[in-house]
Amino acid sequence: MRIVILLKPLTNASYDAINKHHIQATIYSLLRSTPFDIIHELRGFKYFTFSDIMPPTDFKEGEPKHMLFSSPMSSLVKFLKNRIKEVGRVKIKDIWFEVDVKTVPQKFTTRWITASPIVLYKDSRKNVYFSFYRDTNLQFFLDRLKENALKKYNIYYNDELNFEEPLFDIMKFNKSVSVELTKDKKKFIIIGSTWKLLEKIRVPRHLRKFYRFIFDCGLGEKNSLGFGCLNEHPSLRKHSSRSRKSQA
Repeated sequence: MRIVILLKPLTNASYDAINKHHIQATIYSLLRSTPFDIIHELRGFKYFTFSDIMPPTDFKEGEPKHMLFSSPMSSLVKFLKNRIKEVGRVKIKDIWFEVDVKTVPQKFTTRWITASPIVLYKDSRKNVYFSFYRDTNLQFFLDRLKENALKKYNIYYNDELNFEEPLFDIMKFNKSVSVELTKDKKKFIIIGSTWKLLEKIRVPRHLRKFYRFIFDCGLGEKNSLGFGCLNEHPSLRKHSSRSRKSQA
């Protein structure tokens, strides 16, 4: 399940004034002293993700922006939606925003685009990320991406799902990115990649639940820090818009 969080800044600020740690901290603050407060303390996967703030331009007073929040836990998404409507405004780091929210209709899609970079470890023991600038083993990336998705799914549903076919049939690379984060006054870099298209042409019936899960949970590592968030491909949104107009 997913929602769109609508953000209207109450002051001017640089886009870089807010990073993903600041957004994550605001989300946790909205969940504080509620039944979902425990998520912050969980080790391992937290089963939610959020997109970059869009559009990626400087904040101007009154100029609207938005971001996605998604999770396979519909109860969490519904609670956060109601909480945002209740508070009406939030502070992300030092910037106040008026906030509103709307639910994204749930539908099964298999043509996606990244709404935030996909991050994978090349060596988690050394905290080294896979980089398409440095690493040339595409098969390693594909295998790790699938392995990570299956691991999350099987832990969440207490299942043992596995399959031989590739995670996606068509993948169109966009670019490799480095994201600078600051936590407790310490700066560090996370390497990821963005994709113009991730498509599974035909999803067997027994895998539909799995693909719904990764669409809402996100791909790769550090989903709860706002990485690996997915959105339906723009071509699907255009088709849906045309369909609504023709029905009208």
